[in-house]
Amino acid sequence: MKSSPRKRIPARPAISLLLAAATVTACGPGDLSGAGSESESGSTISLVGFAVPKAANDAIQEAWGDTDAGKGVKFETSYGASGDQSRAVEAGKKADYVHFSLEGDVTRLVKAGLVAEDWNAGPNKGIVSDSVVVLVVRKGNPKNIQGWDDIVKPGVGIVTPNPGSSGSARWNILAAWAHATKDGGGDDAGKDFLTKFFANAVTLAGSGREATTAFQGGTGDVLISYENEAIFARQAGEELEYIIPDTTLLIENPAAVLKNADPKAVDFLDFVLSDDGQKLFASKGFRPVEDVEVGEVQGANDPSDPYPAPENLVTIADLGGWSDINKKFFATKDKDGVDGLITVIQNESGKGN
Repeated sequence: MKSSPRKRIPARPAISLLLAAATVTACGPGDLSGAGSESESGSTISLVGFAVPKAANDAIQEAWGDTDAGKGVKFETSYGASGDQSRAVEAGKKADYVHFSLEGDVTRLVKAGLVAEDWNAGPNKGIVSDSVVVLVVRKGNPKNIQGWDDIVKPGVGIVTPNPGSSGSARWNILAAWAHATKDGGGDDAGKDFLTKFFANAVTLAGSGREATTAFQGGTGDVLISYENEAIFARQAGEELEYIIPDTTLLIENPAAVLKNADPKAVDFLDFVLSDDGQKLFASKGFRPVEDVEVGEVQGANDPSDPYPAPENLVTIADLGGWSDINKKFFATKDKDGVDGLITVIQNESGKGN
């Protein structure tokens, strides 16, 4: 369980005025948003998200449907790689509520005028689900992988998503970087480690869920993944093991309601951040953003203590924040014509986008 949970407030204050305006304007003929045009019992929320939290969101939608606020509300859902989904919404894909892997996939929609600038103004900073990066291995751990240094040894096949399309991949790569540089080795140590990392990568899947599927199908020796993906796979009967490395990264997944959303989307976000919503996330392998009593979680290494504190938990803030991280690591020909460090290493490995 996270040691310093965020204080939670309802999502409503930051966007209530925007939604009120949307409700008025959406009643005219030809409006495509659907906001306010149906009765409360006939509302439909379009949820667009990254692939990994689908099972958790499904459970939360079902539970919310049993509440007064959620009664009769339907969902249209779309899941895929986080960056691809964000770009699709920017290009016009219908969405009321988005749940992405990375903050940048929401800020893209802020820049497009689709999400309010203060979407992350509350104490939870727009984050609705947490996890940590783990190393997933096959039953019995045949390669005896105990930590990061073991995965870059010769003969170890790494499975991870592609950082060009997948938010999950960026968390994974940054966790590896945090390990490589933790003892003061600086960028040179990080570059050396990631060069070996990409050399051992046997597949760079399109999304976190696709990477899990590839590993389950027999590809590679170790899957770099979210802790919740490992727990969810074990809940589904997969004979996998996972290791929380001594140094890992806190994964923080944001969600936001769009400006022209059906007002019911705000009620849904409130439920997502409630104790009941966070307990449902926990039951599917996510670390809650609140200190809630989660009980046993089947599929965890220790179901009675499912979310132990890692020895060295690094955050995005520790690495300088997403703006600096994206420029330093993931840029593709930025305004100065410079690629990010990880973009360069990936391209030099012959496994670029």
